Amino acid sequence: MKIGSPADKPPVAPPAATGRAAPGEAAVKNPATPGTAEASAQVEISSAAATLMKGVGASSAEFDAEKVARIAQAIADGSFKVDHAAIADKLIANAQELLTKASH
Repeated sequence: MKIGSPADKPPVAPPAATGRAAPGEAAVKNPATPGTAEASAQVEISSAAATLMKGVGASSAEFDAEKVARIAQAIADGSFKVDHAAIADKLIANAQELLTKASH
């Protein structure tokens, strides 16, 4: 499991308008159904967004529900043991990887 730094991820766009009128304003009537686009609307996805979407799909396949259930049960029983050395080793390896990326 890797923890990425904010520099590894593209900036997130601000949330789109909800279509609701602000207090004291009249709502603008729009004949289009909310959530639909006109037939002439076009959307282009950048290569960075396409790469990010591929990564999201790949990482979701690695979920092991049985392992999660076993860990949750061990925590509830009080029998879950943390391997501090393994965590420290992985944190150091991750930091070294980030430092190597930053120097390139």
